[in-house]
Amino acid sequence: MSHIQLKEALDALKETGVRITPQRHAILEYLINSMTHPTADDIYKALEGKFPNMSVATVYNNLRVFREVGLVKELTYGDSSSRFDFVTTDHYHVICQNCNKIVDFHYPGLDEVEHLASHVAGFKVHSHRLEVYGVCADCSAKEAH
Repeated sequence: MSHIQLKEALDALKETGVRITPQRHAILEYLINSMTHPTADDIYKALEGKFPNMSVATVYNNLRVFREVGLVKELTYGDSSSRFDFVTTDHYHVICQNCNKIVDFHYPGLDEVEHLASHVAGFKVHSHRLEVYGVCADCSAKEAH
């Protein structure tokens, strides 16, 4: 884990007047450490032993605060639960169609696509999202047997 990322995230929360509770600190730390793009339920299950009085609603409320401050992106994929990604650098996702594992991958920004879309459609483009779908190595190995 990057202690610098945690400190910067905590500072960003403090600057917006958000109080740092032990639960809030733990949820944020879990997100920074997690490479799995967890759901709110995943986070709750991981932390419930440490915080027996914490509810799933507490996790959702904190994730909403983190999203509003710009620390977390909410990733929605159809009808499945939202997953949460700690915002570091711009990156894209490759998603396994069997187990729903999400892996980050970096690719040069697609700014030219945004410019073209803006020009062709006449939109003022704010952002874009790229998802690549396939079967992960673990699922491929299971299918081979």
